[in-house]
Amino acid sequence: MSERLFLRLDDDPVQGPEADAPAGTLRASPVSAALRAHVSHVLLCREDFAAGHEVMERVLPDGAVRLIFDLGEIASPCAFVVGAATAPALVRLRGRMDGVSVTLRPGAVADLLGVPAGELAGTAVPLEMLWQGQGMQLLERMAEAPDDAARVARLQAALQRRVTGDRRASAAQQAATHAARLIATSGGRRPLREVAAAVGVGERRLQQLFHAQVGLSPRAWARLARLHDCLRGLRGQAAPDWAAVAIEHGYYDQSHLANEFRTLCGLTPTEFLGRALSGSSKTAD
Repeated sequence: MSERLFLRLDDDPVQGPEADAPAGTLRASPVSAALRAHVSHVLLCREDFAAGHEVMERVLPDGAVRLIFDLGEIASPCAFVVGAATAPALVRLRGRMDGVSVTLRPGAVADLLGVPAGELAGTAVPLEMLWQGQGMQLLERMAEAPDDAARVARLQAALQRRVTGDRRASAAQQAATHAARLIATSGGRRPLREVAAAVGVGERRLQQLFHAQVGLSPRAWARLARLHDCLRGLRGQAAPDWAAVAIEHGYYDQSHLANEFRTLCGLTPTEFLGRALSGSSKTAD
């Protein structure tokens, strides 16, 4: 069985250049204005694999919570929620892949799913368990849609109904979102005590906010932010000086960098770079 890499960072429109999925497999769909505070992006996926052929896709973590609607098997479509994680996901791909992925913003889980984000961390649960009947209804309506535009419209309408009325962000949501942004924009290098002070809370309260609103601890979020900053810095480098890369992106040394890559990506830095260079060579259809 072959393995391929998938990576999407916040500023990537569809997938990063390192990802091995064929061009055209993924397409972005616009997020409605009413959902932009809750949903960062919607992606449609369609790919067919030859009979008997399977691919293992290594999805590198970005710390987000996602709704996945799998419509590839018309007789048995399914929808599930994937919680925030710091480990790569290995996804077995085969047959007909046809679905929609919705990435939620920090603070959106409680509104859309009705549970703290931390309760979903590292898990994949059926949407029906959280929506109690409405998940299956939405899945059926999406499966019956005549085209992708109608499918996404039905999905976004269902999400919008869950955030109608007075849904101004709570103080907790605002604080968690602000803190998450501060950590991300610093590449994970801003001390957490400074982040807590910047949003007007103590470090213990910051931990509680992240559990409820983000699904990861502030330290785990910072580790991912530092990794993502490093991955961006590696783009376009065929033969980086790993010791210099480590210092530039906030790691103690090259060994620390290597350990974080193994833990968060399941690959060594050299293995990742080999996959990245291979993926970046793909051409558009």
